[in-house]
Amino acid sequence: MTLLEVRNVTTAFATGQGEIRAVEDVSFSLDAGEFLGIVGESGSGKSVTALTVMGLLPRPPARVAAGAVLFAGQDLVALPEARLRTVRGPGIAMVFQEPMTSLNPVFTIGEQVIETLRVHERLSPRAQRARAVEMLQKVGIPSPERRLSDYPHQLSGGQRQRVMLAIALACRPRLLIADEPTTALDVTIQAQILDLLMDLRDELGMAILMITHNMGVIAETADRVLVMYAGRVVESAPVDRLFERPAHPYTRGLLDCVPSLAADRPRLVAIPGLQPDPAHRPPGCPYAPRCPIAIAECSRAVPPLDPVAPGHAAACIRADRAA
Repeated sequence: MTLLEVRNVTTAFATGQGEIRAVEDVSFSLDAGEFLGIVGESGSGKSVTALTVMGLLPRPPARVAAGAVLFAGQDLVALPEARLRTVRGPGIAMVFQEPMTSLNPVFTIGEQVIETLRVHERLSPRAQRARAVEMLQKVGIPSPERRLSDYPHQLSGGQRQRVMLAIALACRPRLLIADEPTTALDVTIQAQILDLLMDLRDELGMAILMITHNMGVIAETADRVLVMYAGRVVESAPVDRLFERPAHPYTRGLLDCVPSLAADRPRLVAIPGLQPDPAHRPPGCPYAPRCPIAIAECSRAVPPLDPVAPGHAAACIRADRAA
């Protein structure tokens, strides 16, 4: 059953240089209980896509210039802000990249978890506190009753990220959006957070949309993957298929960037060049200036996202040469 469907969404920002399209003609769907990963370099449009789904971009300067975001059949783009607030929480919740800046430093952990319940659910104060303790316990916070009275600065980075998860999960959402949930955490804590996400998905039956630049994280967790470049989806595939037979040269480049101990390849590989300035994107395929297999035709028109195999699509006229 399709829970989220993003249809041909274009998100634009008004700037001093004119209107810039940060996300352009993006389409994808997410089924109930599915884990979808979105990968790409910084500036590729991953976070803007997530914030568009949540309706959290400031308007102005942002606007959804085209397309629709259907959640359980309801177009979120067309909803007024008051209606959107009723969807956030019990419908869609989001965990942001940096918990220290997302948590309010002057309120206790308990107050911040309970605030979500106060807004979205009709519970008595005692039931609100009990749910807050339950959620902190569920995400692995030790001594949860005592931690309710702690402030964010009294917790470690991993514990703050777990608190952000507790806040997001307090209303038992159907979809969780996680934007770089393991950034700035050490490897051990990263693994714990990822294991927690997988366990919560299985326990609560929610769908997860995770944004990351870490291909290793995607390999361990996702069912399907979207690869974004310069505001567009350039490849979409089941995770196993993407790693075995990438069809877009940018995806191939991302996979080659993963450090390897193999003796027959360099320890670290980088994609040469930079992403194009969104205000001055080149004609044709935006990846063409950096692409090792580009031909003259690549600079004439933006390639469509065409099927290359069942469930696998790529926006490249030379997809057969990328793997």
